[in-house]
Amino acid sequence: MATLSNLPAQAIGLKSPKVFSRVRSTIETAFYRNNVIEITTLAQAYELAKAAKGTIITDQIVANAKELGLPEDARVLLFNDGNITGRQARLRKLVSKENEEKFASLVREVDFLTNKKTMYHAQVIVGLDPEFMVKAHLLVPEGYENTLYNWVNNFQIVNPETLAVYKQSKVLDEADIFIFADPDCYPAEFPEGLALFDEKNNCACLLGMRYFGEFKKGTLTLAWSIAARNGYTACHGGQKRFNLEGGKERVIGVFGLSGSGKSTITLSNHNGKFDTTVLHDDAFIISNTDASSISLEPAYFDKTQDYLLDNPQRKYFVSIQNCAATRDEDGKLVAVTEDIRNGNGRTVKSRFATPKREYRFAKNCDAIFWIMKDSSLPPVVKVNSPALASAMGATLATKRTTAEYVKGEDTNKLVIVPYANPFRLYPLEQDYLKFKDLFTNMGVDCYIINTGFFLEKKVTPKVTLGLIEDIVTDKAKFVKFGPFTELEFLNIEGFEPDFKDSEYVKMVAERMQDRLNYVQELDTFNRLPEEALAAIRKVTEEAK
Repeated sequence: MATLSNLPAQAIGLKSPKVFSRVRSTIETAFYRNNVIEITTLAQAYELAKAAKGTIITDQIVANAKELGLPEDARVLLFNDGNITGRQARLRKLVSKENEEKFASLVREVDFLTNKKTMYHAQVIVGLDPEFMVKAHLLVPEGYENTLYNWVNNFQIVNPETLAVYKQSKVLDEADIFIFADPDCYPAEFPEGLALFDEKNNCACLLGMRYFGEFKKGTLTLAWSIAARNGYTACHGGQKRFNLEGGKERVIGVFGLSGSGKSTITLSNHNGKFDTTVLHDDAFIISNTDASSISLEPAYFDKTQDYLLDNPQRKYFVSIQNCAATRDEDGKLVAVTEDIRNGNGRTVKSRFATPKREYRFAKNCDAIFWIMKDSSLPPVVKVNSPALASAMGATLATKRTTAEYVKGEDTNKLVIVPYANPFRLYPLEQDYLKFKDLFTNMGVDCYIINTGFFLEKKVTPKVTLGLIEDIVTDKAKFVKFGPFTELEFLNIEGFEPDFKDSEYVKMVAERMQDRLNYVQELDTFNRLPEEALAAIRKVTEEAK
């Protein structure tokens, strides 16, 4: 099997430190109590979620229900979480040698307090190819059946079919993922909640967290860490393959926060002009051995505001979170998918939402696009230095959306989120070196695409998709980007940068300086190598 579990007697104990540690053993033990009910099928999870108090059973039938493992008459279920409807990265804490005993004590107490609750345990497989498959376990209390239902739909539930493939998958020297959760528990020291991760031991404890995105990304966070330790680059982004004439193929990866346009780019069929195959729009890994890629999950977790009542993609909704509901002209109960009730309404869509889907691309990745909403940048810039390419990913500048809840923060503020991945549990330098290796040794090209505004002019999806089409078909002709020796841009009508304009030059210089300031102020955990600082410093000096 891919990850370690069910060890022989001689391997149980401290001789297997990846499986047995203070926090991990405390978390795993909670899964075996007599108040825990095993959920082993999607149909079972559906019936529990349907019957849970507070669930809204809409009149929409789940498409392809039988193929998904659900009852043929399964309805799309809607469940709302309360005030917080986005991820809260600020509540994350990491287990270390210094705090291990403190957090183990906290988890033991939380474990005890759930003894009187009915708890549900489900298992899934993260990673959709035998080259990388990891088993994950989730434990939630009664009242959060919809969370469990969303989780087993988002990943691959462990059943005889998936287990047969899993048993043939590549063996990793890693333990199963275990996630203990009690969304009703707010420890005295963490009154707003706690997302506790023990990265090296593949476990987590989520307290006071109701939003499903915390569970999805929490699981992926641990899987990405496993991947990073085993020769892969962790990717919070989308990837697709262009199947061109003459058997030629081009694989591109796009990286950006939720709402940046990565799903739009990944899932677009370019108005039928291209034959494309999707890997995934949110979570995958790239091999640092051959630049092949593997998707980590079959389903899609999308913003509902993109799917109005006449959108055909609504057909593939399996469940909905944080949306209003109403009755239509026929008296049917339907979800109001626009963000009227609150921001960041969400849906888990089934794998059938994309007609052409593969779980592994053997073809190497050809290009990586960093999506930045930076008004100083034209629609696309090519980065020709591997060190600068990776450093620009580490200083990816964008705007937050309602998917990320940051108390009191201005949503229009430009923020830097390295590699568009706020979920990383290991030092930032590791990601920098992984991506740099792809640019240096795997022949991957690097581009920055601006999906926001260039100065005062909006960069439309049509413009973005068009420039990508020109790049993959080798029609794009890049020219020198102002004073920069390692940057080029594609001259697109209406988006021409004017380096004779002193105000524009000043803006570019300020944005580059922002990146340099960010890198220089990083703490030890997030510190980048000196070569990364030198690459950004060179660009900053050139801008001036």
